[in-house]
This record gives sequence, C-alpha cells and structure tokens, in this order.
Amino acid sequence: MEVKKGSAFYKVQWFWNIVRHGLFLHGIRNRLARLGIDIMPYYWVQEGVTRYDTPEIRGDASEYIFSYFGETEITQIKAKVMGIEQSDILEDYRKGQLCIGLKHRGEIAAYMFIQLDDFALRGKTFPLKKNQSYLKSMYTFESHRGKNLAPYLRNHSYELLRDRGVDTNFSISEYFNRSTIRFKKKLGSVHRTLWLSIVLFKKYKWNMVLRNYGQKS
Repeated sequence: MEVKKGSAFYKVQWFWNIVRHGLFLHGIRNRLARLGIDIMPYYWVQEGVTRYDTPEIRGDASEYIFSYFGETEITQIKAKVMGIEQSDILEDYRKGQLCIGLKHRGEIAAYMFIQLDDFALRGKTFPLKKNQSYLKSMYTFESHRGKNLAPYLRNHSYELLRDRGVDTNFSISEYFNRSTIRFKKKLGSVHRTLWLSIVLFKKYKWNMVLRNYGQKS
C-alpha cells in the first residue's frame, strides 16, 4: 500500500524515522546552538580497527573513477553543497588537507577531506603523529546515494593513507548522530573517548572527557 505524503500515517512514520536515527535530539541540539547554547557530546573515533567486510559499489563499479581532487573540484563542491558556501575548504586544501573522491562520467559523485596535521575542534586540539590522520568530512551527492559510495570511498582512503605511511585514522561522531555511528561501525571503528563540548554564544568554550574507552598510540 502506498503511503501518501502528508497523511497522518506518513507524518508518524517520518517522525519515527527521525527518532530512530537519533536526528530528533540532533535537531534539538542544532536549534539550541542557533540561540547561542551549543552543547555537543561527541566520540573521538578510531576507524578500521576491527575486521570488516570490504565494501563494494552497488551497480556498475566501472562507471566510477577514484581520484585526488584539486581546486577545480573543490570550487565545484562549494557551489553545489548547501551550507558550505562560506566555509574555508579551499583554504584548508591549500594548507595541506587532502581531498579525494569518486566521479561518475566526469561528474563528482562523492568526496571526503583528510587532515594530516593537528586537528582543532571547538577549542580542543587533537595532536596527530606522522602515522595518523583525521578523516574530516564526507559527502555523497543526492543523485548517487544508495550506491554504497561512502563506505567504498572511506575504505579506499584507508588504503591510500597506508601507502603514505599513515596507519591510524581518527574521526569524530556526534553522540546523537546514530546513522554516522552505524556507518563507521560497519568499517571496524571503535570509540576511544567520549567528550562533552560546550560553547556559549560562540565565545566561551569548554571540553571535558566523559569516558575513556582506551587509546591506541
């Protein structure tokens, strides 16, 4: 039976999906942040630690080409992705961040950024050693979703970094973003630390450890 958009059942299902994926609390946090009260619990995550099934692209994988991205592609990304128009991703690239991605018939399908030096977030600096990286951001364009591109590209980044002598990869997962947590779990990630960050009116910043799960050097 087809559920019509706007029907009572559709609205209940839509709300349940938001709650189930942790997006309800995630949304509340974002609304409070707009008022100047930004409270964000997050995990410091180490990726690719436990064994996992190698992800594959769904469909014809030969249509997707992996490559490093440069200023041309990053400029295109800034023009197409909502919310990052004013971000400094081009400047970050010029300072040494890596940008890699997948193209489909010449069109950008997915991308991610990788940082190889110390990473700062909300007043907290995470120092990185020469064999460590921070996997900063990832995005799959709407027309290419459902193809398993994100796990495929993420796994490809591990292999790429190993060739550069980087064998330990970290990232951050917001506590309420369950879909991100599940995505990384499927790639063998483990939580190392649970942090609580509080930023008031973009001026006062605190970071505190809520729980240590064990840290691998």
